[in-house]
Amino acid sequence: MRAYFLESNERETRLELRDAAAPRPGPGQLLIRVRATGLNRGEFLRHGLTKPGAAKIGGTEGAGEVDGKRVMGRLPGSFAEYALMDAADAIPVPANLSWEEAAAIPITFLVVYDMLVQQGGLKRGEWLLVTGASAGVGVAALLTGKALGAKVIGTSGSEEKLKKLTGLGLDVALRTRKPDFHESVLNATGGKGVDLVVNNVGGSVFAECVKSLGYEGRLATVGYVDGVMKSEIDIEALHSKRLKLFGVSNKMRNAAQRGVTVQGFIKDFLPLFASGKLKPVIDRVYDFKDLPEAKARMQADAHVGKIVVRV
Repeated sequence: MRAYFLESNERETRLELRDAAAPRPGPGQLLIRVRATGLNRGEFLRHGLTKPGAAKIGGTEGAGEVDGKRVMGRLPGSFAEYALMDAADAIPVPANLSWEEAAAIPITFLVVYDMLVQQGGLKRGEWLLVTGASAGVGVAALLTGKALGAKVIGTSGSEEKLKKLTGLGLDVALRTRKPDFHESVLNATGGKGVDLVVNNVGGSVFAECVKSLGYEGRLATVGYVDGVMKSEIDIEALHSKRLKLFGVSNKMRNAAQRGVTVQGFIKDFLPLFASGKLKPVIDRVYDFKDLPEAKARMQADAHVGKIVVRV
């Protein structure tokens, strides 16, 4: 089979197309004929998912066929014609979704389900702030927040991207690349602050996110594209406003813990996709041979929504 191997060193991550043997499923695994795969920024960051070392087949999510059935889900090694999926991660693909749309869902919307529902407890009428709102998780958080009945504030350094997000339902658009937005957030919420923050950016805006929270606010840290891994914490605000700070990552979760999120997603979110109430936003679809170009677009931060590769 054809597969793109991803190698990371101290300077960059590189893709190389090679011939490789198709993987063989073990107990509890499914061999998926990959039809499409989604790109995620974390796998291309030097401080992200791909650590320096021997090259391995890239990709973390996808959609494809197994035994005549259409499935999507976490799919390590999805930059290939075949990949292995844990059976517990398999999510049925609704009939109204294309392969490309299905491949744009698993990682981002599973993360968003964990972040907004399981840990964040977002309720109808609450305020949600999404920093770096134009990336995959950011757009998925916006769409899901609106589907749940929340009011959404988003930040981006691009006026053009904010216009696109406003067309997707963004209630308040804040153009900034700096930690200077909390006063605008407070003004938008009548001085109360937001109920939940999605921090896609990292440590450089962490303190500003805390300032943006209202009473019993929750702060989710899901990314750190700025590479800043530390920040001060306002202990007085944490204490007096009864704040909750939490991380969103599968790095240390076991299969059973991940499975709880998958089953919750199937129960609560899959009907929203099947009905059309939720639909992923795809920035651009590339052919398999053009996967390096897709990677370059993601690293240039030129996209709004998900970048997908058709396999």
